[in-house]
Amino acid sequence: MQKLLSGNAFVFGKNVDTDQIYPGRFVEFTDVEDVAKYAMFGADPDFTKKVKKGDFIVAGTNFGCGSSREHAAITLKAVGVGAIIAESFARIFYRNAINLGVPLLICPNISKLIHMNDALSIDFQSGAISGEQGLIATAEPLSEYVLNILESGGIKSLIKHQLEVVNNA
Repeated sequence: MQKLLSGNAFVFGKNVDTDQIYPGRFVEFTDVEDVAKYAMFGADPDFTKKVKKGDFIVAGTNFGCGSSREHAAITLKAVGVGAIIAESFARIFYRNAINLGVPLLICPNISKLIHMNDALSIDFQSGAISGEQGLIATAEPLSEYVLNILESGGIKSLIKHQLEVVNNA
């Protein structure tokens, strides 16, 4: 995982639920390439035509509320979202995303500070969120454990690596 990432912001409101992130009518798709086609489809059907690898989603409170389906986090990872910055996250979505290796940052009032298509840089080490004019906000720092999961590419990769270390000791 890169410690410093730059991209453009896609801003959404409060209570963006998992059906907006990945509508339930598409759960029949299991291939990641097919799943990626419908990222944020319920909130913006053209999102996948505009987003570039490394771009950010910025949102208000309770991002990822709704069902516990992993599809919502899978589709955002598959489409290449660099990070999601929100004022708060639904608990299950937060764990699903982190476990899949999608960086999430909690930052109070961020939805009032960032506008659609703002160019941003995020320093994951410090939580600094900067724009063209300099520092905008500082997100809550990620725990060492969460950073390890993200740096490993997800919880499965981390556990696999840890088991290899134990088995080779």
